[in-house]
Amino acid sequence: MQQYETVIILTPLLSEEAAKEVVTKFSKLMTDSGAEIIHEDNWGLKKLAYPIEKKTTGYYHLTTFNAPGELINKIEIEYRRDERVMRFLTIALDKHAMAYSEKKRSGAFNKKKEVKTEAAA
Repeated sequence: MQQYETVIILTPLLSEEAAKEVVTKFSKLMTDSGAEIIHEDNWGLKKLAYPIEKKTTGYYHLTTFNAPGELINKIEIEYRRDERVMRFLTIALDKHAMAYSEKKRSGAFNKKKEVKTEAAA
């Protein structure tokens, strides 16, 4: 099983509850098909870099999961069929990306470095 990350952008016309419902639908599809969801991160409503379908904002959601390779095609077909999904991107993570993702989830990048002070002798 390979580790993947997928980001979906949902139409901003949805309510918060409807956006959560769409995300739950895709999470259930993944787990029912044999994937193991490692982490989900809801980024909320964000401004788009460029307009998509004459919309300038969208609901972003990131999912990290382990799955067999043949499952990715099935998931992406479902993304294309759902009119509430404006864009999606799924990438396979290599060992360096997996290590970075693990550090990011554990909060290693948010910690401030302590300044060492040496006592004068």
